[in-house]
Amino acid sequence: MSKVAYLFPGQASQYVGMGRELYEKSERVRGFYRQASDLVGDDLARISFEGPAELLKRTLFTQPAILVHSLALLELGEGKLPPCAYAAGHSLGEYAALAACGAMSFEDAITAVCTRARLMEQACLDRPGTMAAILALPEEKLDMVCRSASAKGIVGMANINSALQIAVSGEWPAVEEACRLALEAGAKRAIMLEVGGAFHSPLMASAVPGMTECLNKITIHDGRQPIVANVTGQPAQKAADIRRLLIEQITAPVRWRDIMTCLRSEQVDTVIEIGPGKVLTGLAKREMPGAALYNVDTPADLEEITAKVA
Repeated sequence: MSKVAYLFPGQASQYVGMGRELYEKSERVRGFYRQASDLVGDDLARISFEGPAELLKRTLFTQPAILVHSLALLELGEGKLPPCAYAAGHSLGEYAALAACGAMSFEDAITAVCTRARLMEQACLDRPGTMAAILALPEEKLDMVCRSASAKGIVGMANINSALQIAVSGEWPAVEEACRLALEAGAKRAIMLEVGGAFHSPLMASAVPGMTECLNKITIHDGRQPIVANVTGQPAQKAADIRRLLIEQITAPVRWRDIMTCLRSEQVDTVIEIGPGKVLTGLAKREMPGAALYNVDTPADLEEITAKVA
């Protein structure tokens, strides 16, 4: 029997039109959108389905739109998706992973992510910054690059996605310097990213108190299955650990490559990405060779996976 891991995407996986078919199929799913709309102060369903893309890219809307899309698939996939042995989510996707494992209710996950999106968008305004993708430079070399570039401001690794792809995050001059030094150190490419701010860096610190308050009001259970955490790249299942790691996650790097290594070491042989896009499946293709990979984005995908995965 397959050993399955669910993966849930994060920011930048959104697209205009996402979730429309899911919305039409379930009153509970429509309720998810209504709840999120009330919390963000705008019609999240309309923004998700009709855009414009620039509005959907705003952190305030992107994070809940992706989360609700993933939760809608979990809701409609009950009895169709094979049970998971592990779950993991990239940045905000960790909240969907927690909901999938029973550590957090779907409604509490929506409350938490809408709060997170609002606080992180404000943090971007309070302390502007940016991010860049560094391709084909080993983590150890990039760490040295960031240390040197920090002479021009705050910069550090933010998303360690694979051996070939690491994002850095921080203040503009320091990130630009890190790109220059990375190329000198042998990176294949250094690409400035179109993002709202310096995610997973100390520049997000102003979001921590509000997120701590929010999470302290939410009931978090021990997970039915382990969640492989962003901060550590290791399984977490106890409620107290989950709460602590969610707070640390705001300013700490996403150790996605370590998550893939952990799943591989646990003999996971089937990976199902649940949510918009195929970003995580692409990373798993490189980091988990031999694993069966599936994307679930639409009702048709749910029907297809029912026939394919025992």
